[in-house]
Amino acid sequence: MPQLFGTDGLRARAGEFPLDEKSVLILGRALARLLQRRKLRPRIVTGRDTRESGLWLEESLISGFLAGGGEAVSAGIITTPGISYLVRSHDFSAGVVISASHNPYLDNGIKIFSHLGTKIPEDWEDELENEIKSAQLPPGLVRERSLEVDEQLKLHYLDFLRQAGPARPGQKLKLVVDCANGASSELAPVLFSGLGFETITINSRPDGKNINNGCGSLHPEQLAKMVVAEKADLGVAFDGDADRAVWADELGRILNGDHTLYVQALHLKEKGGLKKNAVVATIMSNMGLEKILEENGIRLLRTRVGDKYVLDEMLKGGYNLGGEQSGHTIFLDKSIAGDGLLTSLKMLEVMVEKGQSLSELVSDFREYPQVLLNVRVREKVPLGEIPGYEEAAAEVRDRLGKNGRLEVRYSGTEMLARVMIEGPERSLIEELAARLARVIDNHCGSR
Repeated sequence: MPQLFGTDGLRARAGEFPLDEKSVLILGRALARLLQRRKLRPRIVTGRDTRESGLWLEESLISGFLAGGGEAVSAGIITTPGISYLVRSHDFSAGVVISASHNPYLDNGIKIFSHLGTKIPEDWEDELENEIKSAQLPPGLVRERSLEVDEQLKLHYLDFLRQAGPARPGQKLKLVVDCANGASSELAPVLFSGLGFETITINSRPDGKNINNGCGSLHPEQLAKMVVAEKADLGVAFDGDADRAVWADELGRILNGDHTLYVQALHLKEKGGLKKNAVVATIMSNMGLEKILEENGIRLLRTRVGDKYVLDEMLKGGYNLGGEQSGHTIFLDKSIAGDGLLTSLKMLEVMVEKGQSLSELVSDFREYPQVLLNVRVREKVPLGEIPGYEEAAAEVRDRLGKNGRLEVRYSGTEMLARVMIEGPERSLIEELAARLARVIDNHCGSR
């Protein structure tokens, strides 16, 4: 089981192990050798988001890869799903994204995609980890401060998105787009304006340090206010690498990935395109989504948190729509990756075809009250080994009964324990969540 690779690749403070220059050089060389062992041509495409550490990390990775006998080309600053698309469409044997998604700028990460455009399997991660932990840096293996950037690659990705957009022109719709000062800052304005939407772009001037800083999908409040002030039809907020999209409707209400799945599931079913009349989501999706889909003859299947687990279930079961409450949405008929830009186009498509506002499209969806508390921890002690945890959790479940849910898990990318409770009464679930969070914090909290 990989230890350095989490649910979304390597992630750490840039410059610290395993994202120091030496480790990334070794990782690049190890990836080239791994592809050769798998009888794949060692040819990769790389890309990055807008963090100030992204360039030297990408240079280090590519330098190591070339030293291992590989070939590499950079797409420059591009979204994570953009690299997934390019791997599949341009016959690369792997793709690498330098990004920490929604994390602050001091963090960074390395996500590796297979030649299929999916996250690499755990046995690949194990092999790469062993190299990082044990290999010595060979004499002469240094970071080369130059990249071969092919600007045409981004244009090919944009062409793919345009073809996936609404068939009818969208001149009458006005959008506010929050790029989180991240990877979508260049792409999103070109895409939406080019399709005929009146587009107002905010947080699209990255300086290396302002990515996700009070903006984007984790902080959509500014977006919601702007939508109302500008009398816009829709607001969309991406995260740093634009694989997520969350919304503000024309009334200024903030909506999430559960609303996306609801709108898209009903639309696909109406057109006869929802495979097996089912949607794949995670344990974090609201009970309200499960109930409203059931009322419309649609099953909701749940997985562990992480878009790779959603994708695994979709591929295994033959489903074509899935996603996470956080804003990852996968349209498997179009792409194998969650893609915030593609998701935005699919939402606009429904609005254009139906001639309805987003608030009208979600008017029947009622969310159960939900509380999510993050407890910062110094170590991820198995929950069952925390004194008093099992008793406290049993009491919570007993008090919720059939009208609520409890989910507690450790984050796959941060030193956090996440306590999520849903139920009919907000005051009750807030009380119960706080009590359970204290039990965890008292034993392994980081103070």
